[in-house]
Amino acid sequence: MNIKKLISLLGGLSLALASASPFLANAAETYPSKPVRIVVPYTPGGFNDTLARTASEYLTKAWKQSVVVENKPGGNTLIGNTIVAQSAPDGYTLLITPLPFSALPGLYREKMPYDALKDFEPVIWAGSTQNILAVRADSPFKNVKALIAYAKANPGKLNYGSTGSGSSNHLSMELFLELTGTKMTHIPYKGSAPAVSALLAGDIDVLFDNLPNVYPNLMAGKLAGLAATGAKRPALLPDVPTVVEAGVPGYEVTVWFGMQAPAGTPADVVKKVNAGMTGMLRDKDVIDRFGKQGVEIVASSPAEFKKLVGSEVQKWTGVIDRAGIKIE
Repeated sequence: MNIKKLISLLGGLSLALASASPFLANAAETYPSKPVRIVVPYTPGGFNDTLARTASEYLTKAWKQSVVVENKPGGNTLIGNTIVAQSAPDGYTLLITPLPFSALPGLYREKMPYDALKDFEPVIWAGSTQNILAVRADSPFKNVKALIAYAKANPGKLNYGSTGSGSSNHLSMELFLELTGTKMTHIPYKGSAPAVSALLAGDIDVLFDNLPNVYPNLMAGKLAGLAATGAKRPALLPDVPTVVEAGVPGYEVTVWFGMQAPAGTPADVVKKVNAGMTGMLRDKDVIDRFGKQGVEIVASSPAEFKKLVGSEVQKWTGVIDRAGIKIE
């Protein structure tokens, strides 16, 4: 191609881009012009659903446009996640994304139906909570050191529960076992309620679970909290030490919750959704309501959430590899 033709081609391209720019600039101005759906890859109930429904109510009023919640459970959240990954990148399909999202690449490898880092556009890290290492109130284990000592002397004898492979409570325990050099037998359940019920019934000996899920039983004196997974003690449980304080250096798990969109969603639209979510998360009633469930507000920028997801995928892939966890 000669220089004149190249200049002519570039000139035409420039004109095309110029004519398209008003449309691109107006994308966020007119958004949303139709109903928006928030996909939750879990059944109703639990904080992921609470976050989505709180956002639905708030954004519907703020945007004067319908924002609906669709629960799409199944496939260890792969079903709901895939629906969003394959949706049009226009901001009208959003995904609630919690910590287990970052474990799926390590669990499924080449079977993954999407790329966790390339097929999504991080919107906001909404908030975080902690997992609590819980035992029955009448358990012989009154602290973490006693639990570790018994587990070392009796490899595999203790049973621990989770809400399934790759869940935040499963990963919390696997990291705990790795750092303490202990072994326990994993018994997965289909949700937090049956796992906590199993702990209360004595079917399992110990459990890491989200603070909101065990808090009522801790307050009722049916369960005892041995440690919390975060970098600092949870505000709701100031007497419960962190796992590090309890004698396991290097341990930390933040149970985070966020929102993503399909990759390629215009940056201005992502920014508008982020602003809407930030407004909700800064609302005093929401802060109070979430705080009573043990969830601390973060309300990050899209860039901060993208950095978190990337680091979490790397972290949990390593834990999964070292623990030899496999999904059949």
